Amino acid sequence: MFKRSSSKPSDDGNAASNEPRAPWKRIAGWGAIAVGSGALVVLVAAIVAVVAIYPKLPDVSELSDYRPKLPLRVYSTEGQLIGEFGEERRNLTPFANIPKVMKDAVLAVEDARFYDHGGVDYKGFLRAAVASLKGGRKQGASTITMQVARNVYLSSERTMSRKTYEILLALRLERQLSKDQILEIYLNQIYLGNRAYGFAAAAETYFGKPLQNVTVAEAAMLAGLPKAPGANNPVANPRRARARQLYVIDRMQETGFITADQAAEAKKEELHLRDAADPNRLHAEYVAETVRQMMYAQYGDSIYTSGMKVYTSLVAADQAAAYRSLRKGIMDYERRQPYRGPERFVDLPTEQKEIDEAVDDALAEHPDNGDVVAAVVLDANAKEISAVRANGETIQITGDGLKPAQSGLAAKAPPNIKIRRGAVIRVAKTPKNTWEITQLPEVEGAFIGMDPRSGAIKALVGGFDFGKNKFNHVTQAWRQPGSSFKPFIYSAALEKGFTPATVVNDAPLYFDASANGGQPWEPKNFEGTYEGPMPLRTALMKSKNLVTLRVLESIGAPYAQDWITKFGFDKDKHPANLPMGLGAGSVTPMQMAVGYSVFANGGYRVNPYLVTRVTDMRDKVIMETEPPVLNEARRAIPQRNAFIMDSLLQSVVKNGTGFKAHQALKRDDLYGKTGTTNDSFDTWFAGFQPTMVGIAWIGYDTPRQLGVRGETGGSLSLPIWIGYMQTALQGVPVTQPAEPPGVVNVDGEWYFDDFTPGHNVASLGLESEAPPPPAEELTGAPIGAPPVPEERNRILDFFR
Repeated sequence: MFKRSSSKPSDDGNAASNEPRAPWKRIAGWGAIAVGSGALVVLVAAIVAVVAIYPKLPDVSELSDYRPKLPLRVYSTEGQLIGEFGEERRNLTPFANIPKVMKDAVLAVEDARFYDHGGVDYKGFLRAAVASLKGGRKQGASTITMQVARNVYLSSERTMSRKTYEILLALRLERQLSKDQILEIYLNQIYLGNRAYGFAAAAETYFGKPLQNVTVAEAAMLAGLPKAPGANNPVANPRRARARQLYVIDRMQETGFITADQAAEAKKEELHLRDAADPNRLHAEYVAETVRQMMYAQYGDSIYTSGMKVYTSLVAADQAAAYRSLRKGIMDYERRQPYRGPERFVDLPTEQKEIDEAVDDALAEHPDNGDVVAAVVLDANAKEISAVRANGETIQITGDGLKPAQSGLAAKAPPNIKIRRGAVIRVAKTPKNTWEITQLPEVEGAFIGMDPRSGAIKALVGGFDFGKNKFNHVTQAWRQPGSSFKPFIYSAALEKGFTPATVVNDAPLYFDASANGGQPWEPKNFEGTYEGPMPLRTALMKSKNLVTLRVLESIGAPYAQDWITKFGFDKDKHPANLPMGLGAGSVTPMQMAVGYSVFANGGYRVNPYLVTRVTDMRDKVIMETEPPVLNEARRAIPQRNAFIMDSLLQSVVKNGTGFKAHQALKRDDLYGKTGTTNDSFDTWFAGFQPTMVGIAWIGYDTPRQLGVRGETGGSLSLPIWIGYMQTALQGVPVTQPAEPPGVVNVDGEWYFDDFTPGHNVASLGLESEAPPPPAEELTGAPIGAPPVPEERNRILDFFR
């Protein structure tokens, strides 16, 4: 018989193992397997990636000799930066020269553990991930080393492969470069908006100061730029830049770089951004562009990346004076012109926020032009204009400040010139620090200051504003010189026997068609009156046209045409006819500076130069200009000719059309000549002191009359010359040229020693069919004396 087995569990516990496992344990087990497998796959993939990618990584050892793209920089003779050209605006600054406050600000906001990690901040990764999961402020996990790897070698695409490259490059950088080297590259390489690369360039771009001089507040503003340099810079978006700056200051305090008191002080500091209208800013844009063209012609595209430095002969104080004086002269002229009306009209909404946006949009298309700033009218009536500038400043214009635009404020003003709400106008500060309505000028001008002893250009302003008109009127504008050309005719006449005392009749002339190229010509003096016989000295002082024509007719236009080439003028630009004597040919202001330098330096021809030295990025000299030696090989005209011409030009300044210069400067060593062309299309003043030649020109690009009242060289161009010389001649002692061989002084007048009073007129070298008249009738006849009869000698034809 079989016994039934017992169902009571045994005591050894084995029966429990037959029970099914809990579900959560199974899930956890499979999860662990999956995670482990995934980690293994990731590890294997990472190893494969490293094995595949690492050999392809670039050799970062080249960064130990870091050579970024550096722009061409142009400097004044004192070393003041006046222009830079290149893809990237950068100023390479060694690590030791970067101020601690700038390094601290960058480390605080970008990578506070920079000196603790090995290129990849794993704690930073974890912190950023946790912050992201919690929904807090999004934090970056890229270290400074990783950013250097990305900025130097990689693109900005956001892919896993690029991130892998970035991490591997960072690790390689940390092995081959020191921490200071890596940080130096970062501080010089990073893009910071407005074409500025590196913090040194950014300090100049935004604050107009060297990096070494930035404050905590400024350093914090700059350190906030790498995150969004295009949108968050203080020029593009002041409010966002301010918010970012405050965050950087807080981080600097949190990381212990500054104290709480320093943070509070930095937050209160008012920042002053570089202002295009800053009166202390040196404007030499035409010079910088001229140098760029010269360097490009010689070195090609490499100038934009090689860090070449060009030092010029430009004197900063002289250049500033030339720029200031030319603009003042043009704006003074503009005040005398009719008001042409607002530049644009915009519809202004009623909500303040919408008004701000409309103003920003309107003024973005009408930016400030130096000290001639743009504004949008908020309200206007006959007694007051309220307007807002692009920087948000609201200004009030009242009283005399309204006078230049009275026609636009009249009740019946035409719609196109009516000043009303929404009008875009121009305003400028007056000497009394009040606002005045004005307008951008249509007229142009030019000024050049040059040392006549060497040809070194000390100042050059090619127009009213480079941003408005890049045409360089000093070197490119071919214009009629008018009466400022007469001295070159007088110089030729001296070689033909004329003297300062030679009397010539100031009386009407008429030329029929056969004598004047096919059409009759009846030239006149500027003022339309005639004064009869007068010495050449008086004739040049008063700029008498008819006297000059008689002199030119006597010596012969072909002879004069050849003579003027000695001064650097182009023969084909000055046809050999009588109008040449009145400046009917074509010159540039640069040519006039060269020509007047011959008078100023005793008769030598010097070539103008601008570049004195060129160096590479490490300041090794590539090229250097040696100033010329004034020797007989450079002689253009006899020294005695230059001496007597100086005497004549001195009379013009002391007692003639240029007398305002003597009144203003109170110097006895000033020489020059005014120039006004037919119908006042161009006005000039060309003058010098023995150490400085200055040429001022005013005119329209498309020639037209300079005002219905007929502006002159004395009213328009001379004040510009005076304004420049007041600065350029400060501290320069008064000098008088020494008497050269070959001249004598008789009764207070200068003569060539072979053409003195009483000398036989036949020595003039002119044809004569009859016995010559007494010499005193040519050289010493008093003003008002009757002219010598024509039949006595054909040489006296110029008395007609």
